[in-house]
Amino acid sequence: MQQTANTAQAQAWNGYEGAHWAAHHDRWNAVNAGFNEPLLTAASIRPGEHVLDVGCGAGATTRLAARLAGQGHATGLDLSGPMLEQARAVAAEEGITNISFTHADAQIHGLPRAAFDVAMSRFGIMFFSDPAAAFANIVSALRPGGRIAFLSAAEPEGNEWLTALTALEDILPIGDFGAPDGPGMFSLADPGTAIGLLRTAGLRNVHAEHIQAHGTWGRTAQEAADFLLDSGPGRHLLSSVDPAAQALARSRLTEGLGAHETGDAVRLRSTGWLFTAALAD
Repeated sequence: MQQTANTAQAQAWNGYEGAHWAAHHDRWNAVNAGFNEPLLTAASIRPGEHVLDVGCGAGATTRLAARLAGQGHATGLDLSGPMLEQARAVAAEEGITNISFTHADAQIHGLPRAAFDVAMSRFGIMFFSDPAAAFANIVSALRPGGRIAFLSAAEPEGNEWLTALTALEDILPIGDFGAPDGPGMFSLADPGTAIGLLRTAGLRNVHAEHIQAHGTWGRTAQEAADFLLDSGPGRHLLSSVDPAAQALARSRLTEGLGAHETGDAVRLRSTGWLFTAALAD
């Protein structure tokens, strides 16, 4: 990636956060896989179409799009070098040839104009430092009549992983962890914000649907607690307290997640907004 306007997010996703997601891409996909079906249904990818997957991460949704596109093509776009390296490796292993990945900032990258039939994203649109610029750039890459299907995280309290973390506020400095302040997971939790941005970018028939899905965070409560606390946000919280408090937090989180153990999995509910819209013919 030659340049970026989204410096803080580029540092995070090319640092520990991106490395963690790349190393555990299968587990993160298990967390978010419940949203694949509604996202792809909304995207309605047809054979021969060209798809842009924004914030594609390790490429799970890009691979799904490529299979649906058939003789078309799917392009994944992301800030994270570590995740894109993983994305390319998995696509090659699976023998998917109608796929490519671009390491770039969607806010400023010179996307080919009027080149894509569909732009989609599974929780990759909340991290822009300038979402207006990003959406305008993405829309410029759509062909006349092109469409979008974007997922963003909905209200913080609708996400059981965050509820489990906030229950530790007497141990960890949770603060306004889930507040929609600047680029981050809940920056578009108010659907009106995204609707306004998408309309301003030139899209019409903008619609927001509130959806929820359960994801698998581990086989046991202990495994799920370790995974959550070893992720970027969890690691940041633990780094703020001493070893005794860290141990207590792990113990308490494991106990809390025990209520979500079913069979051989810990499944937690997450909520999202699914935005759809189209460009005029």
